[in-house]
Amino acid sequence: MSLRFVTRSVHAYLDYPVAVALMVLPFVLGLGQSNPMAFWLSVVTGIAAFVLTVLTDHHLGIWRVLSYKFHQAVDLLVGVTFLLAPSLFGFSGLDALFYWVNGAAVVVVISLSAPERSAVA
Repeated sequence: MSLRFVTRSVHAYLDYPVAVALMVLPFVLGLGQSNPMAFWLSVVTGIAAFVLTVLTDHHLGIWRVLSYKFHQAVDLLVGVTFLLAPSLFGFSGLDALFYWVNGAAVVVVISLSAPERSAVA
């Protein structure tokens, strides 16, 4: 059994709630205590993630103009950015923990993503 079990469909179902969480949690958790960037990076990333999801070619995309592979590449870039953000921007405490946990979660989900099956002629 492969450990790569996150299918395109599963990923699509995760995208919308994650985008909303990135927009809402900074308000709920009071992010930005160590640096206001900790608040705004999450909110702006959440908005961008929502737009990316709407534009991705999967069953929950509305205007399917971006490939799923591109979507995954952007997700990986966000995960790595989130992991580095505390060091780059001087986040500490809850601000840093928020980015480390979310960055690690994104990288893990991308790592566990099932490869796309190619059409056989």
